[in-house]
Amino acid sequence: MTTKPELNTEGSFLPGLAAVALFVVMAVAILRASFGDPQGFAPDAGITASIGYAMFDLDMGSVPGEGFLVALIVVAVALDAALDGSLLLAKREEDGSPVALLADGGRQVRDRLRGGDADDEGGDA
Repeated sequence: MTTKPELNTEGSFLPGLAAVALFVVMAVAILRASFGDPQGFAPDAGITASIGYAMFDLDMGSVPGEGFLVALIVVAVALDAALDGSLLLAKREEDGSPVALLADGGRQVRDRLRGGDADDEGGDA
């Protein structure tokens, strides 16, 4: 016979009430916040050049590029981590050691495709 779930009232309600209060405070703060009108860049502003100047600490850009540097670096690190992860997932292993698919110049693959024996060292050039 199964019983329906019951509410556990033996513990403290304080953490739950604190979470609800924090949610209410954050919701009120976000809903009451006022943001200014969006500001655009001038049509002839060189944003890419300004980022490059900011990277080398040159004060030559028409747009302050320091605000873009953090986003640029975060995106670069995320893409690098994704590339490293894809290489890690794509790596083949046999008996715990990495194996290259064409380490023998492709002879084993060629011999398998031709139907020959892969251990045959006599090459026909």
